[in-house]
Amino acid sequence: MKNYSSFISIDPEIRFGKPCIKGTRIAIADILQWLASEMTYDEILSDHPQLNMDHILAALHFAANRETTIKIIAA
Repeated sequence: MKNYSSFISIDPEIRFGKPCIKGTRIAIADILQWLASEMTYDEILSDHPQLNMDHILAALHFAANRETTIKIIAA
């Protein structure tokens, strides 16, 4: 398994500190929203040539990892 965290950066000067694909201003949330709106991997890669499949998988890995660390506090 690749170390997908190496594809992601968090910089307060870029997109207000949102996690982004390194070297771009494309936020992880952007990729997730494109996938949620039923864009295919190929459509995303075609529309954003600076991305590759590893970047999309890094976004998914980041989201999955973040989901496992969220704790729900009962009211």
